[in-house]
Amino acid sequence: MYFPIADVTVNPILLMSVGFLVGILGGFFGVGGGFLAGPMMFWTGVPMNFVVGTDLAHMTGKSIVAARRHRTLGHVDLKLGAFMILATVVGVEIGARIIEALQDTGALEVSIGVAYIVILVIISGFTAWESVRAIQMVRTDQIAVEDAVGFKGLAKRIQAVRIPPMISFPVSGIESISIWIVLGVGFLTGVLAGCLGVGGGFIRMPMLVYVLGVPTHVAVGTDLFEIVFSSGFGTITHALKGNVDILMALVMQTGAAIGAQIGASATRFFAGPRIRLAFSALPLVGAVLVLVRLFSSGALH
Repeated sequence: MYFPIADVTVNPILLMSVGFLVGILGGFFGVGGGFLAGPMMFWTGVPMNFVVGTDLAHMTGKSIVAARRHRTLGHVDLKLGAFMILATVVGVEIGARIIEALQDTGALEVSIGVAYIVILVIISGFTAWESVRAIQMVRTDQIAVEDAVGFKGLAKRIQAVRIPPMISFPVSGIESISIWIVLGVGFLTGVLAGCLGVGGGFIRMPMLVYVLGVPTHVAVGTDLFEIVFSSGFGTITHALKGNVDILMALVMQTGAAIGAQIGASATRFFAGPRIRLAFSALPLVGAVLVLVRLFSSGALH
């Protein structure tokens, strides 16, 4: 199928399949899926500028579908998401400025790539360790909570910090927490996402669970709610620069809409620890893809 805006010919079945796979991952784990869709689109011959812009456009549509499904299941904390979005936008801008500063050093790709790999490997390892620990605790009847967390110490300490104003998030089960901590988490994830390009969901979902103490299912749904706005903003900016092939995005969205529904609905059948255990593999995949890109570009030679 010929896509006149990007001026490329790509098999539409392949594009729909990519959208379907990314939709399932997004709906189930609350991630955007750019780590997978981007390289696969580039592999099919789509120019990189259209890869970024078109992937953001399809990601926006997929996240809307998945977030609506999670909202129906009661897994979206709109209040928490709104505060996080405000701080994340500021963080993304700071992250973009850090990128500009690093460009002057001539070591941008290596610096960001290595930082990305280290962060993702740490997230993957910690999430795997904690979720296995939580599953073992449930099996031995040490805890009998559907969304058992094997490491709650950090969230409890953070919620105990009394820096006014304090705020509650009933949907997330948080009775009282300093608004500055919530904004700080949003800002930090925004900075990391702005610096690393992709990976907002990789970082934000674990931080919602382990730092703020949000239940896993709600963290997934709320993360998707945030992605709607962040990817939507990115889509607009790239569209204004002519980097979005809307026809290609719609073809991908055909598969993504179905996959997002399946992924979001499937979370009902898995306890929080098992979702986190499966999630722990995704950051590792992302780290490997970045490592391969660094080697193939000669940046690490």
